[in-house]
This record gives sequence, structure tokens and C-alpha cells, in this order.
Amino acid sequence: MTTVTRPLDGWKTLPWRRFERAVFKLQTRIYRAERRGNAQQVRRLQRLLVTSWSAKCLAVRRVSQDNRGKRTAGVDGVKALTPPQRLRLTSVLALTPRVRPTRRVWIPKPGSDELRPLGIPILRDRAAQALLKFALEPEWEAKFEPNSYGFRPGRSAHDAIDAIHGGLCLKPKYVLDADIAKCFDRIDHQALLRKLNTAPRFRRVIKAWLQAGVMDGADLFPTPAGTPQGGVVSPLLANIALHGLETAVVSAVPYRLWTKGKELWKPIVVRYADDFVVMHQDRATVEQLQQVVSTWLADLGLELKPSKTRITHARDGFDFLGFHIRQYAVGKTHSARRARVQGPARLLGCKTIIKPSKKAIQRHGLALRAVVQRSKGLPQEALIRRLNPLIRGWTNYYSTVSAKFTFRTLDFQLYVKLRRWAIRRHHNKGRAWVAHKYWRLEQGTWDFATPEGIRLYQHTRTPIRRHVKVRGTKSPYDGDWRYWATRLGRHPELPKRVAFLLRKQRGRCASCGWYFRDTDVLEVDHITPTTRGGRNEASNLQLLHGHCHDRKTAAEASVTVGTLDQSRAIEEPDAGKLARPVLKAGGGR
Repeated sequence: MTTVTRPLDGWKTLPWRRFERAVFKLQTRIYRAERRGNAQQVRRLQRLLVTSWSAKCLAVRRVSQDNRGKRTAGVDGVKALTPPQRLRLTSVLALTPRVRPTRRVWIPKPGSDELRPLGIPILRDRAAQALLKFALEPEWEAKFEPNSYGFRPGRSAHDAIDAIHGGLCLKPKYVLDADIAKCFDRIDHQALLRKLNTAPRFRRVIKAWLQAGVMDGADLFPTPAGTPQGGVVSPLLANIALHGLETAVVSAVPYRLWTKGKELWKPIVVRYADDFVVMHQDRATVEQLQQVVSTWLADLGLELKPSKTRITHARDGFDFLGFHIRQYAVGKTHSARRARVQGPARLLGCKTIIKPSKKAIQRHGLALRAVVQRSKGLPQEALIRRLNPLIRGWTNYYSTVSAKFTFRTLDFQLYVKLRRWAIRRHHNKGRAWVAHKYWRLEQGTWDFATPEGIRLYQHTRTPIRRHVKVRGTKSPYDGDWRYWATRLGRHPELPKRVAFLLRKQRGRCASCGWYFRDTDVLEVDHITPTTRGGRNEASNLQLLHGHCHDRKTAAEASVTVGTLDQSRAIEEPDAGKLARPVLKAGGGR
């Protein structure tokens, strides 16, 4: 890797595009070397990567600047860094086993009353974890099983759902719907380190992170097992620990097993983080595979959660990642597709339909109701601006399945809530008057909208588009930028405006010219700022990385301040002279 001279004028002028290209080239070489089985070259390239100035700068930027979520401090109380502090951290960043304990933070767990424990490292340790992840992730992306989808670049929950649909669409099957009890908190450290099988230097650092302990208030507790949720490298370590589960399950059943005159095929395993399903045609085989899974997990110090583990037929349906998956019988009174699978065409005895789960629908309805109730005293525009992001995000997530009927139902339920909200505000008016005040006829339908044209986004406005599963064992580190940029633009959770700009810019950032990746922060920017008369039109919009957007905003602010100072100096040339004796006489303001 080419040595980069450290500039004297600060963090903002670093050659970030050059850094990205250099680090990604090394990651691609690590991925290809692992695919070839050249372990010696993998270790050499990893050592080169973790000691490079480019990777250290990107690691610090990843944890201190690209993090757009809620900034939570570690035990040192530091939440954010200024550009000079980022540069100083980069100069001293190194992989060392001397680490600080994590800080315990409890967050609510979606869909239950339980609290999820997080372990927040300090910023220096987070940057070190990001640096090591740069080196380890390409190696393991070349090893991971094809049906593993959670916490991996370029893969999502929709890929897992499409994989389940592909496994159920041909034949009726029994399903083992399983969940691992407290997976992140109980992984055995020694078993994880043995499976990791990395360089001794990396092993010592990872062991120090795992055994650093956790501070809950003023008390320090040891961490004899588990990977701390909240760390940068924790999802990767959890995936490494669970790697091999699919191979163990599939190898436990002989190919094309014959039972009671039936021809049985290999089981299908789909895993998303610590949730997974096992599908097979024979119930006895699925029960046997449950024992295989329990035995395999016991070596890692893990076990299945009884309350969330069950064996059911796909005709009875099951929930996975917020979706309800069920097979329906077809043939005599319903249309059925024909398939040519080992012989003449025959009717398929089932049809797989995937919909939002009842629990997900209930949670969304409660969230909408809570927003409406909290907005009793707010104007209509404020209520619409609170509801629209919630509706868009939920419908985009379920826009790849059969959700049209659900969307219509939710629209009607929300209409009832909004009608009560409006009548409560004008209890002395008639319902017809209230309806004409808050609902307006636009585009052939009555919309909850303001006179200025700000309208509520309805669930049914989100179109249904089928998601295409990621191909085989492909990884973003294989260098196929066109494939991954195209997939990113078609991701179901991507806002419509962002997807349009991605296609317009051909998957590249308008500032640095680098391809967008699914782990990047994407932000819409006005080319001419609205403060200078820029309009909110497609011709005035561009898509930038989060850090590129920060740099552009800072440059615009400095230009604006300089212009204002210059204009004030021209309009009031003697203002400084007049103010100086006043401040001096008064001894201050």
C-alpha cells in the first residue's frame, strides 16, 4: 500500500477517496486469497491492513463521524470527537490488549417487555474494533455459508425471507422454527477463539475485548461468556460462532432418503443472526435435526429457547423476522401451477403466501395510535410530519410480500383515529364541517391534508415489488461493483427519492465519486442550499455519503459567514471603531 503523507491542515483535507480505494483493494485481495485457500497470504495482507494509515483513518471516521444513530458514551463519558481529536486518535490507534470495560446500557426489546443489555465500548476501542473488522470480514465472507443472512454486508432480512419462500414453493414441508436463548450473552469464549483460528496478535486483542468486563453504574462485573452487544465487531464474532450450523444440519441427513415410499431430499436451513428455520418433508427427520442442532449448540455453550422453538407444518404457518409464512392447498377449486421436477409435469399441492405477521401489525397500529394521542394539541401539519416517516418505513419493509389487504386495513384504522382526533379538536362543529376542514379531494381520493398541500402518506401508496435474493455466495468483496450498486438501488427499505438518485448517479457519490455500499450512510443534499433560494426539486438534489455531506455543509457555512462578514464591513466600515471604546469604557458587555 502506498504511504500517505499526513497533511498539516487537518482532518477535512485527507484524501478519503484514495484511502477507500487502497483499503478496498487489500480487502479484495484478502477475500480472493481465502477463496484460493492461501492462509499465509491472508495473514500477511491482514497485518498490512491493520497497520496502514488509510485503514486507521477510515476506522476512526466510521465510529466518530459516520455514526448517525444516538451517540452513546463509554465509561470515559466521551460521545463525540472534533476533527483535531480524530486526527490525534488516528495517530495513536493500535491493536493492543489493554482495553477499557464496556458501559452497560439497557434498551427495550421490540415486541416484549424485556430489556436488552448493551455493552458500549469507549471510542478508542470502537475504532480499534472497526480496524480489525476491516481485516477479518473479507476472510470470513469467503467462508460463510450461503444461507446465512444476518449482519453481513450486502444481505438483509428480505434475502432470508426469499430463501424460505424458495424452499417452500415446491413441496409441503415441516418446519423447525427455532431461536437461540441469549445467544450474544452465552457464547463460550474458548470455543469462539478456536473457531476464529486467527493470528496470535489478533487472538489476544479479541480475547481482551471479550473479557474486558462491564460497568453497570459504579459496579464492575466480569464477562466470562458472550460477545458484548454494542461493539463494532460483535455481530461478526457472533456469525463466526454460529458458522457451520447449516453444514452440520445438512450433513446429518443422507441425500435422497426413502421413507415409507416417499422420496426425501436434503433439509434446507436459513439463518438470520440467532434466528433460523430448518425445512424438510418428513416430521421425524425434523425432530432428529432438532437434536442435532441442540448438540451442536451445546459445544458453544448455547441452547434453544423452548418458548420460541417449535415444529410445525408449513400449512399451519409460522412467523419469522416479522413475516407470517404459510402454505395453502391448491388444486381442485383453486388455480395451481405445474412444475417439471424429475419427470412429467404435475400439480403443485401448495402455494406459499407471505404476509406481515399479526404481532407486527399490532405493534404498528399501537405506534400510530401513540403518535396521534401525543399530538392532540399540535397542528395538522405537525401530525402529518410525525406519521409519514413511520408509515413509509413500515410499508417499505413489507412491500415485497402480499401486503395490499393489510395496507388497506391499516389505512382505514388510521382514518378512524384521525377522525376522532379532528372531532375532539372541534367538538362544537358538525362532522361534515370537520371532514371538509381536514380532508381534501386530491387525485380522485380524499386525503388528510393541509391547505398548503402537505398530505398524509397512505399505506396503499407503497407499491408491491418482489425482492430478488442475493445470488449464491456473492460478497461485496468480490469486486462486482455494478451488481452491488444495482442491488442497493433496488433495496425495498430504500426511500423512493434515494433510489431515484442512486439510479441517476449510477451508484456513485456525487462528491467523491466512490461507489455506495450498503454499510455507508446515504444522505440527500441540495446542490443549491434552500437558504440561498434552492428548490426542493429533483434537478437540485444529489446523493452524498454522510461524511461528504458534512464536508460540503461546513464549506457552505464558512463561505456564508465570510460573505456576511464582508458585506457588513462594506455597509458599516466604521462599526468596529465605534464599538471599541464602548467595550473598553464599560469593561465588558
